[in-house]
Amino acid sequence: MAAPRNAFKAALREGRFQLGLWVALGSAYAAEILSGSGYDWLLIDGEHGPNDMPLISAQIGALRHSPSHAMVRPPMGEAWLLKQLLDQGVQTFLIPMVESAAEAEALVRAVRYPPHGIRGVGAGLGRASDFNRVPDYLATANDEICLIVQIESRAGLAAIDEIAAVEGVDGLFIGPSDLAADMGLLGEPGAPEVLAAITDAFQRIKAAGKARGIMTVSLPQAEIYRDLGADFMAIGTDVTCLVSAADGLRRRFLGEEKAGERSGY
Repeated sequence: MAAPRNAFKAALREGRFQLGLWVALGSAYAAEILSGSGYDWLLIDGEHGPNDMPLISAQIGALRHSPSHAMVRPPMGEAWLLKQLLDQGVQTFLIPMVESAAEAEALVRAVRYPPHGIRGVGAGLGRASDFNRVPDYLATANDEICLIVQIESRAGLAAIDEIAAVEGVDGLFIGPSDLAADMGLLGEPGAPEVLAAITDAFQRIKAAGKARGIMTVSLPQAEIYRDLGADFMAIGTDVTCLVSAADGLRRRFLGEEKAGERSGY
C-alpha cells in the first residue's frame, strides 16, 4: 500500500484547471461545510488566519475524505513547521514570500525524505501514514508531495526564472496584493502595472514548464487571470463569503421595508 495519491498534483500534471477557495476562519466545521461546495482545493491559511497546529490538523482531518484537496499555507517555510504539517497529512504546500532559488531548494529538501531531503522519519505517529497502517509510506511519500512557492515581491519576480528552474517546485503562485504593496501600490492589486508584472511572470513560469497559480476576490479579475493562463486559482475566502452573505441578507430584508417602519427598530 502506497501513500495517498495527491489528486491536485496529478491534475496539474495533466493540465486540468483547479479552482480553489481560501479557508481562514480557523474552523474545522467551516472547512467541512465548504468541502461540499464543489471546489477542487481549499487553502487552509496559517499565515493570516487564526490557525495553530491543532486547528490546522483538525481542518486537514475534516477534509481528509472530501472531494476538495487540502492545501496548507504555513506562516513561514521553516523546516520544523513543515515537518509537523507533513506528518499531519499535508501533501500540498503554499509557501509565502519566496525570493530566491536557494530558498526554493531548501523548501524542496524540507518536504522530502533523505537522501533527497531532510524530512524526519516520524510519520508513523501521524495521519500521513494512516497512523502507521500504510506499509510503503516512506518509499512513496516524496512522489505525492506538491510544493507551490509564492512570489509576492519585486525580488521574487526578479528571481522567478531561477526559482522556476528548481527541481521539486511544482508551481509558482503570484500574490497580487503583497506584490502591489511592494511595488508602491498598496491596496491596488488590479493596477495596470501589477497586471503587467503578473502577465510577464505567467509567461516566464509557463516557459519553465511549471504551474501558474493566483488568488483574487474579484470575479472580473479572476476572469482576466484565467485568460492569462492560470492553472489553479482561488476566487474568494470563507471570510468574504460569510460577510457578503450576512450583509447581503440584512440589506435585502431591509430593502423590503422602509427604515423605521418596523416596530421596535
